[in-house]
Amino acid sequence: MTMTANEFLMGGGIAAAKFDVVGTTVSGQITQSPRVEQQKDLNTGEPKFWNDGKPMQQLLVTVQTTLRDPEVDDDNGERTFYIKAKMLAAVREAVRRAGAKGLEVGGTLAITYTGDGEATKRGFNPPKLYSATYTPPSAAAANDFLNGGQAPAAAVDNRYNVLDQQQAAQQAAPAPAPAPAPADVDAGALQAALASLTPEQRAALKL
Repeated sequence: MTMTANEFLMGGGIAAAKFDVVGTTVSGQITQSPRVEQQKDLNTGEPKFWNDGKPMQQLLVTVQTTLRDPEVDDDNGERTFYIKAKMLAAVREAVRRAGAKGLEVGGTLAITYTGDGEATKRGFNPPKLYSATYTPPSAAAANDFLNGGQAPAAAVDNRYNVLDQQQAAQQAAPAPAPAPAPADVDAGALQAALASLTPEQRAALKL
């Protein structure tokens, strides 16, 4: 496995995800861009090749888990999947079911050791069988929110709210009714009415 600069700096690498017992599931959010590298012989450390001379590749995917090794003081829970053979087929199918085009940082990958297949050669261990699920980043974020997260409230500029309220009030207020036009006055009738007033009435009207 190729070490990152920080792994080299800190003098260590990320532990591999282990599937020792049938039913074991390792799950977590992808923290680094997945990378492909050539497989190596576990005994000699030499690169492995197919019979036709092509290198045997594997996909390395690092996820953040809740696992902690009590024997490792600084275990932060990160684990790396070494994806090949049956595990590769399971992960590929999981990505297809998710409608994704590949694995992305922020997505959630879960792999379960479901059982053993049949050994292809006498004396060899039977291949492990796996199932997998993958949740793309956007869906993973939505699930986090639904499971207890809270989206931040949108900021509101109250200045514009006040202006809108004032404009709405002005539009809703009824326009004042126009003053009634003065009725036409008959000048002759007015003169006759004044002439019929008594002196006391004229005094009261200050005429």
